[in-house]
This record gives sequence, structure tokens and C-alpha cells, in this order.
Amino acid sequence: MCSLPDRPLWLVRAGLLLLLLAGGPAARAVVDDAGNPVNLGHAPERIVSLSPGITELLYAIGAGDRVVGVSEFSDFPPQARSLPRVARAQGIDLERIAALRPDLIIIWGSGYSPALLAALRRLALPLYVHEPRSLESIASAIERLGELTQAQGAPAVAATFRKRLAALRQQYAGRSTMRAFYQVWASPVMTLSGKHLVSDVLRTCGARNIFEDLAPLVATVDTEAVIAAHPQIIITAEAGGKDLGALDGWRKYPDIPAVASAMLITLDADRIDRAAVRILDETQNLCETIERARHAGNVP
Repeated sequence: MCSLPDRPLWLVRAGLLLLLLAGGPAARAVVDDAGNPVNLGHAPERIVSLSPGITELLYAIGAGDRVVGVSEFSDFPPQARSLPRVARAQGIDLERIAALRPDLIIIWGSGYSPALLAALRRLALPLYVHEPRSLESIASAIERLGELTQAQGAPAVAATFRKRLAALRQQYAGRSTMRAFYQVWASPVMTLSGKHLVSDVLRTCGARNIFEDLAPLVATVDTEAVIAAHPQIIITAEAGGKDLGALDGWRKYPDIPAVASAMLITLDADRIDRAAVRILDETQNLCETIERARHAGNVP
């Protein structure tokens, strides 16, 4: 006498079959840095990256071969240089992005105006907002981008990043705090607040942003305010780390400790300004420079 199959077992088998036909378990929603859940349900095949740092991260985790469009200055790794440019300083080319038929767009949140972000949302394409504000959050971003793109290399990249970051923080823990001024622009004088990623880089090296309490992420400040804060280090960044004279204007103020001790530092903007893996290379470079400033000033 035949018996009916065990119903619970049959349901399990049917569920497994459906998963296999669908290509695997459905991906859960990944929450972006704007607090919005993004659920693709599949691995994206055509990705548009709207910042050089995002492009670097996608290649680092093994999803670079799926990037079909990038923003201006996406030049690392070298393979990214040949990809179509769909965003420049002047704005985003919405028509070109739509023509690329992306199934995922990843945008640097503070890199574009709210109006441009709203216009991009009107394309009704999956959109992920990327906005790390600390070095630790870069590791978290790597993991979330890996989950979103189903890139298998992401966990290892995140783990290596965290291990190296922890080593840097341990190495410079307990050092005396050095006062640092970070110059974004010379005229007018513009700087960053404590909410910016660069301020966390400074903290990692045992330095403090003299304007960390400012409300805006990027702010204009008076020359007198910089002088009054007595920075021991003055920092800027240029492409490739080339000194183009952006800090020369401070040399007329020899009473500023940073000027007196010749601690006017130009970092590599391609590394320090991008929330990507290479930021730790420039963080280490800055930490070593700040350490030399401590020794020069006989500061423990």
C-alpha cells in the first residue's frame, strides 16, 4: 500500500528546489549610510560607481569587473581609467547612467548636492548611499558592499583592514596629543570638522583637529582663528602628494608652532581623501610624520 510522502519533508525539498532555480537564497536588505534598506535579491551585474573611493573598494573586493560607469578621477586601479565617465564636478549625466542600464548605483553621499541625489533617485534604479565617517566604518562599508554585490573577497579585505588599523592605533596610543590644522582650500581658508573621516585619521595618529567642534563638515575659517589655535602641524593634500605651495601663505606667521618647526605637510590626496583601503597607507605616513614632529619638539 502506497503512502503519501511526508508533507514537511516534501515542503523542505520543494523549497530547496525553488532556491536552486532562483540561483540561491534571496539576499537580505543591506542598509546604506543614509539608513535606507537596499535589497536586490540577486548579485548585480552592472554597477555605476559615483566616487573614486567607491570604485577602489569595488575592485578591492572583487566586483570591479561588473563596474560599467564611474565618476571623474576614478583612476585606481588602472583598469578603472578606461571606464565611461558619468559624473564630473559639474554634475551627474543622468541620461548616460540610464543608458548603461545599471542594476545598482553606489553614490558618495556628501559628494553631490541633495538636488542631484533626488534627481538620481527619480531614475527608479537601485541606489546605495556610501558615506564612511570613520576608519572603522570603512571596514563596515567593505562588508556591506560585499554583501550587496555578493563579492566573495570582501570579508578578507575587511578583516585585513581592521587588523592593520588596530595595529596603528595601538602603536600611537598614549602619545601626547598634537594640535593639527587641516587645510582644504587656501583662499578662502577652508577646513574640516571633527565629523569628517580625516579627523579620525588624525586621532589615530594622536593628533587633534583644532576645528573639530565646527558644525559643518567643511567650513570656512579666519586666518586669525588658525593663528590663535597654535597648531603644531599644518596639513593639506594634493594629487600624488606633490607640494604645490598651498601652505606657503602660512610661512609669514613664524609664531605658529607648525611654521617654526617646519611642520607644513602635504599628503597624497588620492589616498587620504578616498574612503578606501589605501587610506591606511597615508594614515601610516601621517602618523610617522607626526611622530617626527614630537621628537623634534621633544614631546613624548
